[in-house]
Parts: sequence; C-alpha cells; structure tokens
Amino acid sequence: MRFLATQRTLRTKISMLLAIDTATATASLAVYDLETDHLLAELTWQARRRQTQDLLVAARSLLSQVGLTANELSALAVTTGPGSFTGVRIGISAVKGIALGLPNPPRIIGIPTLNVTAAPWLNVAKGLPSVTICAYMQAGRGRYNWSYLSPHDDPLLRLEADDHQNGTINDLLEDLQQQQVEAIWLVGEATIELAELTDEMSQIIFIDEATSWRRAGHLARLAARCFRHEMQDSLADLQPIYLRQP
Repeated sequence: MRFLATQRTLRTKISMLLAIDTATATASLAVYDLETDHLLAELTWQARRRQTQDLLVAARSLLSQVGLTANELSALAVTTGPGSFTGVRIGISAVKGIALGLPNPPRIIGIPTLNVTAAPWLNVAKGLPSVTICAYMQAGRGRYNWSYLSPHDDPLLRLEADDHQNGTINDLLEDLQQQQVEAIWLVGEATIELAELTDEMSQIIFIDEATSWRRAGHLARLAARCFRHEMQDSLADLQPIYLRQP
C-alpha cells in the first residue's frame, strides 16, 4: 500500500475533487484541489477482490488526512473501463452513490482506464515524435487490452471501445511487431512474462510495473483539464466501457 499526502493548510474547500479507480485489482484514490491545480493526497494499493470492502473506508480516511469530509466535495472522477466487470461497476456505482448523497450536485467525469495509464507518458514523450505509447492492461484469462497513443494526441480525447484492441499475449506481441514506428513505450500492469517476451524486441521500451503503476492522481489531473475545457458527464452518461471478445 502506498500513501502520499501533502502537508498544507487548506484555505478553500469549494473545489475539491475525489478521483476513484477500481477498474482492475490495482485500486487508487486521489484528492485534488481544482482551484490551485494541486494533488493533495493519493492512495494506491492492490485491492484484489476487496474493492467493495475497502473503497469507501479508504476514501473517508484519505479525505480525513487533508481535513475534508465527503460533503465538501464538489467534483468526482472515475475510470470507466475497460477492466474487470466487477471492478469497473464498483467505481462507477460509488461515484453515483456519493454524488446523490452530496448537498450540492458535483461535477462528474468518466475517463477510460487506458487514458489514465498513458497520461503521464504522453507528457514525458512530448517533443519525441518517434515515440508511440502502448498502454495495456491484463483482461483476465490470459488476455490483454491495449491501445496506441501518440505524443501528438490530445490527452483529453477519451478512448472509445473501438479504440481498444483485445487478445492473447501472442496477439499483443504480434501487433507490437507490426507497428511501423521507431520506439514503443509499453506501459501498464507489467508481468514477468511480458517483460521477457519483449526483451528481444529492439523497438520496445518496457516500463516496469512500479514505474508505470496506474494512479488516481493522473486520473484527477485529466479530470481537472476536462473541467477547464467545460467537459463533463451526467450521472446518466456515466457508463462502463466493455470490450467484446474477438
């Protein structure tokens, strides 16, 4: 379990965002000040199958660390998938439940899971036109979901279901080999098997699990940018992204 919190006195509580990511076994929460554009606190842990038991308890604890209660939230963000069927629905259901219980309707935004995975690497790769980001995740039963993004892509463009690919590890490897690019940064929930199989692929830069761990702080930052561009969802719009098996 990893915890990060700033030590500062909050001068305002009118623009606080809670970001929730339970799309996979890696769960993450973040509290973000939209007015000052600062990440205030973050918690990321391997929840396995305990998202339901852990999520709201962890959220209350994280808010308490920065002197907030749920009623002081003014915005909510959540990963919408792809991911595990249960995990994605837990996050979305939590956001809907929190929103309905707040004294004032919050701003809401849903961000696809692989957008969050790729977001920090798009920032790093700016000015490197030869680099392609391949964000991926394990989809269970030995399968993967993945999507390609370029440093030229607008990170505010949210991936749709058709922007994702799905297949076995061999399908992923074959697809990587077919890409006509100089370098591919492979970022996501890494496995030893994938690291070993891509080791001989000269154009692949494999980013290890600890470095590429998906974090709700990046979800919160994307949400803040969306809100600044007047992009937001309604509770009715907030739906999971599920991918069909090929």
